Amino acid sequence: MHTCLNCDRTEEQIPLLNLNFKGGEQHICPQCLPLLIHKPQVLAEKLPGMEVTPPAEH
Repeated sequence: MHTCLNCDRTEEQIPLLNLNFKGGEQHICPQCLPLLIHKPQVLAEKLPGMEVTPPAEH
């Protein structure tokens, strides 16, 4: 059974999105997705090999 990489809720509890990274497959729920987008450093330890880069200047 798949679980959200951040909150550990299962696909039975909440819809999950597939996340492919460095040849592996993870899952994240829609409520945790903003963390991946806006604060990826929070999830860096849960995604081995992820390099956190500074935000883009707009």
